[in-house]
Amino acid sequence: MAIVTLKGNKLNTIGSLPAVGTSAPSFSLTKNDLSSADLAQYKGKKVVLNIFPSVDTGTCAQSVRQFNTEASELKNTVVLCVSKDLPFAQARFCGAEGLNNVEMLSDFKDGNFGTHYGVSFADGPLAPLLSRSVVVLDEEGKVIYTEQVAETTEEPNYKAALEALVNA
Repeated sequence: MAIVTLKGNKLNTIGSLPAVGTSAPSFSLTKNDLSSADLAQYKGKKVVLNIFPSVDTGTCAQSVRQFNTEASELKNTVVLCVSKDLPFAQARFCGAEGLNNVEMLSDFKDGNFGTHYGVSFADGPLAPLLSRSVVVLDEEGKVIYTEQVAETTEEPNYKAALEALVNA
């Protein structure tokens, strides 16, 4: 269990992020067209998992915008933005913002992603949404970087995540 805060108030997650050096847990998430996406589909590419509570908040929206900008510069890399938002809301947001360098994926159906990655909030006003986190994977699906943002209202460390990609 990890402890993070929301405006200074402690919140617990159900687990911890996967450890650096381990194989990333598999997942099945829902794309905007309601088809499924699983980790195996991205083998051979570097993967940035931008995980957050809801695209309808300012900080979450900014993380999608920032990674969308950064992703256009990255070779052999895909940025997957993961939340429990409905796929329709995710599609609406990206359409309105003109974002096309990230893939939006939803954990709304069964919450297994949040469980396997240890990022579902266990308590507090955001339960069972996903804790703001970044997990970076190499081409073989090994975890090379993780960050669980300590204060949910703050943005992740984009620079550190992107440096992990360059150094992989």
